[in-house]
Amino acid sequence: MTLLAVEGLRRSFGSLVAVDSVSFEVERGEVVGMIGPNGAGKTTTFNCVSGVLPSDAGTVTFEGADVTEAPPYDLARRGLVRTFQQTRELETLTVTDNMLLPTPDHPGERAWHAVGRTAASEQREQEARERAMDLLGTFDLRGMVEEYAASLSGGQRKLLELARALMLDPSLLLLDEPFAGVNPTLTAEIVEHIEALNADGLTLLIIEHELETLTDLVDRLIVLADGRVLATGTPEAIMENEEVIDAYLGG
Repeated sequence: MTLLAVEGLRRSFGSLVAVDSVSFEVERGEVVGMIGPNGAGKTTTFNCVSGVLPSDAGTVTFEGADVTEAPPYDLARRGLVRTFQQTRELETLTVTDNMLLPTPDHPGERAWHAVGRTAASEQREQEARERAMDLLGTFDLRGMVEEYAASLSGGQRKLLELARALMLDPSLLLLDEPFAGVNPTLTAEIVEHIEALNADGLTLLIIEHELETLTDLVDRLIVLADGRVLATGTPEAIMENEEVIDAYLGG
């Protein structure tokens, strides 16, 4: 069953066409990789799909609904969540507070519950804290709960961003270079987390330059070049594709 369908997506910046008629689908339960040389349009595609940037043309359909013009917060509530190349933690907040920020359907967001500290508000906050602690334990960050996010290492920030994304209970998670800048041990740990999340039913679309790791992880690869889809297929087929070798691997 198709979870995400992108059709004819286009985005330009002045005379530069960064994404040019990009079309692809992601089936429920898949792990799909998106690769391509620098400047191929990968992150711009993510930005348009996730509502961070408006597209100039094309459609994005998520779970059967047209979400082309939906803002990021609406997409997140629907279950389409993404991370960024550069982690977006709030450095002056603690790890716990960073985790609690995206809590959905929190009655404390409404004035009456927030001021009156109603039972519904307190119960939801307790549930959110328990969920946050469970995730931080899973990602080996339980010992950092009261630390400011600014004190975390680059690898720990990657784990925090992944854990925080899961607070929204997504059905589709877009990861933008989750292995960039981390050591091989942490890369292997993140891979294990991704495999476990997928085994639990989460669908993932991943941008990554670390081809060896990605090809062992994903079901399919989508290759972008010059803002267009150059090829799509199994990792084995893509790695033998002459056009991909010429455009991405340098011949």
